[in-house]
Amino acid sequence: MGNSPGTSVEELQACESHQWYRKFMTECPSGVLTYYEFKQFFGLRNLSEASNAYVLTMFSTFDMNGDGYIDFMEYVAALSLVLKGGVQQKLRWYFKLYDVDRSGYIDQEELLQIIKSIRAINGSTSEISAENFANMVFEKIDADGDGELSYDEFMEGIQNDEMLLMTLTESLDLTHIVSKIQEEMRANT
Repeated sequence: MGNSPGTSVEELQACESHQWYRKFMTECPSGVLTYYEFKQFFGLRNLSEASNAYVLTMFSTFDMNGDGYIDFMEYVAALSLVLKGGVQQKLRWYFKLYDVDRSGYIDQEELLQIIKSIRAINGSTSEISAENFANMVFEKIDADGDGELSYDEFMEGIQNDEMLLMTLTESLDLTHIVSKIQEEMRANT
């Protein structure tokens, strides 16, 4: 009965969910995560204005109901996206993240701002400048040449360009942060 493969996976997921809940409630006893706590939670300090704006945009995309807080269900949805989300789900989230002004389009300035912020936060350098990378993205996937990427252009363009897909996925990979949280949870168990 209790030894069937489905049951053990379900038990593992239930145990993991309980650990995530304990971690969340330990870090956020109020039951919600504010923007300030979000930055502390991920160890983001002394950010530039552009990087701070990027983190706020990221926070806002996880705050699905727009109330200014991330509750436990939103937290679980974010973790699920990071850990188990498929390419389509992640690209949909990336589009929302890059569309800073929520116009339904990504313009070159928005893309450039996010690229610079990601590089600053990750402490990464690249052979290609942020400006040249943003130009290259637009040259490759702005199908109608209007200087804005629609959702469809973004989704199709990124999926059809292996290098862009890999670069985007690696630059927004948050699994190292999730791994750090999991290590802390194991240490406290």
